[in-house]
Amino acid sequence: MNRKTKALAAVTALALLPLSVLPASAALRIAWKPCATEYAPTLECASLRVSGPFTIALAKLPATDPARRVGSLLTNPGGPGGSGVTVLKYGGRGFALDKLEMAEARQRFDVIGFDPRGVGASTPAVTCGPTLHDPSISRFPRNRAEYDRFIEHNRASGQDCLDRTGPAMSQVDTWNAADDIESIRVALGEPKVNWLGVSYGSELGAVYAEKYPKRIRAMVLDGAIDHSVPTRKAILDETIATESALKDFARWCTTSAECALRGKDVLATYDALMAPPGGVPSSELGRNVTAEEMAAGVYGSIILPAFWPDLSKAISIATAEKPDASGLVPYSQLDPSYGAYRAIGCHDFGPAFTSYADMRVMQGLVKTLAPHSWRYSEFWDIASGCAGWPVTPAYPPRPQKVRGAAPILVVGGEHDPATPLVWAKGLARNIENSTLLVDAGYGHTGLLNSACVRTEEVKYLVSGVTPTSGKVCR
Repeated sequence: MNRKTKALAAVTALALLPLSVLPASAALRIAWKPCATEYAPTLECASLRVSGPFTIALAKLPATDPARRVGSLLTNPGGPGGSGVTVLKYGGRGFALDKLEMAEARQRFDVIGFDPRGVGASTPAVTCGPTLHDPSISRFPRNRAEYDRFIEHNRASGQDCLDRTGPAMSQVDTWNAADDIESIRVALGEPKVNWLGVSYGSELGAVYAEKYPKRIRAMVLDGAIDHSVPTRKAILDETIATESALKDFARWCTTSAECALRGKDVLATYDALMAPPGGVPSSELGRNVTAEEMAAGVYGSIILPAFWPDLSKAISIATAEKPDASGLVPYSQLDPSYGAYRAIGCHDFGPAFTSYADMRVMQGLVKTLAPHSWRYSEFWDIASGCAGWPVTPAYPPRPQKVRGAAPILVVGGEHDPATPLVWAKGLARNIENSTLLVDAGYGHTGLLNSACVRTEEVKYLVSGVTPTSGKVCR
């Protein structure tokens, strides 16, 4: 599933934010142990018992210049259900820590990754059976009988998750998860939080800011989710953004030598890919991949322009004389983390439909707004999957207001298919004394796609001073 303020406030923030908050030795209440990987030879790991039944898994990349250390930088890679521990095990590439612009962040912060409650190596983790994703169940039922089967599937698969996970599944919402950030801060011995959250990480960070505004030193919310947007509107916003991204990809193909579809009508090719009623064979899965699954697979690549060359090859192979859709397999839906994605998403956004007739109306709107890409967007995936879900949403959309925090940096992209710019603008309005940085480029989150955004984010994280109001990264 943010990927502007006044000179006086900036000067005040600079005066109040010393460059060395605490020595690294102050973090004594977490028992860090070496857990080096090929990609992260200095990695340390630990666990922390927080409220209720939850124990949070943690990882740390120590600051490479400890003499100039600012503090700890807590991170969240998105999802919901993304594992911050796993990202750091791969050297933090999921946070673009391998990029030149991020060098000072590595030098001056202990980078902390963690698995939120219910996620990854934290315990208890949301655990679901293999039926959570069933390719025979359409998210766009065509009649009442299909709708009833769809609802029963969601109810039964959700009950299976609940049976496997236990009552903790009712407490994995983001409102409760934000308290775990505070527990981590205390255990680290840090007086204030530095935060880098992308995509869902922007929602989690914003909730922490709402609950603990005085505990923030610096906070980046990139690829912003505005939790005050009703789920129905969020579906339509993201539907428009996803269709726009597919068209951006098609335009790129008309001029790029890296596009395997160059010279073809890309949108017509995409529509032809989706047309076979039984889907397209996959040698990897040993079965056909349905149109809805392929749309999800395309979405997984279209959100990052770096993936576009491989996406074009995958579509070309899937539409060849002897087609193979293995390059379009929806890995996110087949991964074990999909259970946490669904459980947290259903808490935070919930179902958007009250009946089959109601769902049909929303289907019509989605197909009108996205005549090519309508089969998949993240919010349709979440909202449709939550219809019939057996756990009551604990943190559905509602008005949000953050007051009294240090200046917060919200980042939104003009061509972000997953978190539309309108959400970043809304989140910035919800946060008193915030600054909105706009990425004019393509892809989900500025952090992963824009050197300019990375430069601005690191400057802000180190100094506490937000960029100039109205700045756009081009």
